[in-house]
Amino acid sequence: MSTPAPEPALTPTVTSAAPPPPPPPPESPAPPTRRRPDSRALRTHVGTVVGVVILAVLLWRLGTGVLLDGLRRIDTVTVLGALGIGAVTTVVSAWRWQLVARALRIRLPFGSAVADYYRALFLNAALPGGVLGDVHRAVRHGQGAGDLRRGVKAVVLERVAGQIALAVFGAVALLVLPSPVRDEARDFAPLAALAVVGALAVALAVRMNRASARRRGALRTTLGEARQGLLSRQAGPGVALASAVVLAGHLAMFVVAARVTGSAASVAVLVPLAVLALVAMGLPLNVGGFGPREGVTAWAFAAAGLGASSGVAVAVVYGVLSFVASLPGAVVLVARWYTGLRGYPRTSPASSDAVSNANTAEKDSTRPASSSLPFSADPREGRPMTPDSV
Repeated sequence: MSTPAPEPALTPTVTSAAPPPPPPPPESPAPPTRRRPDSRALRTHVGTVVGVVILAVLLWRLGTGVLLDGLRRIDTVTVLGALGIGAVTTVVSAWRWQLVARALRIRLPFGSAVADYYRALFLNAALPGGVLGDVHRAVRHGQGAGDLRRGVKAVVLERVAGQIALAVFGAVALLVLPSPVRDEARDFAPLAALAVVGALAVALAVRMNRASARRRGALRTTLGEARQGLLSRQAGPGVALASAVVLAGHLAMFVVAARVTGSAASVAVLVPLAVLALVAMGLPLNVGGFGPREGVTAWAFAAAGLGASSGVAVAVVYGVLSFVASLPGAVVLVARWYTGLRGYPRTSPASSDAVSNANTAEKDSTRPASSSLPFSADPREGRPMTPDSV
């Protein structure tokens, strides 16, 4: 009996796996990019350095005797006078800001405007550059009103209104009242004015031709808002009156500083010199306003026969009195900081009410449309109907 042949053993078939793809070649590291310095920060530091250099040169050449003597004469009555003049100019400036904001159809309560303006003045005087307080004021108002663009534009137009008033009054004062530049200005002022107007017209025409339709539309919108904020029937008269009062307050502060330093010049002689000092303060080359103002005032007093050292003393005392007038802004700053530290809302009433109205819309759907809340949204006053994310 034959035995059956054994069956061959089944061996599992092994399938070879596909080889893994080769790893990608290592990328060459990107060359390190050179960080370009912030142009705004650079301009701020350059302006601060230039202001410090101007002050150092003036004090080195003219000495500190008259300056220290003028500072020692600042007494309690002078400080109270500076605070009083500063209160008038700040309140009127806040009113001017409110008029411009309303003309641009954004809400700005008067009390908040006064507090924010005081805080901006203090930051302008305490920080280098002289404009950081206004930048902070513009951004905070735009965020609180729900329209950052119009908030910034309201602050810019409010400041432009003051500069226009200074330019118009300064041109008249320098040409009419006795001043170091009156004789020269009478000769070249008309030609210079025509040249500036012609250059601006040519530059505007070239820009309009080269600009796209979108840019031309944006320019027309900007010009229209500027005309509405400064020249409309609603805001124009009040803005002009406020600008005149604010300028008169600055001139009065300069006269007080001159009297503190012992200057016996008449008001008619001091007003043109004060105009030159105020114009120099607008240059972005200062430390809290100090720098070009002292240099221009020293030259103007020397040209008027009053002495350059006396001019530096008057300008420095004016700066000190202006800083004293802005000190209530420090109180506002500390109060706002303490309020935020305690956890209270730091936004403006308009924005907080808008947010609360949006969050409780369903719960209050049974209420009538008219509301008695003091900050209820009203499109006729330009209040934001819904909170916008900025």
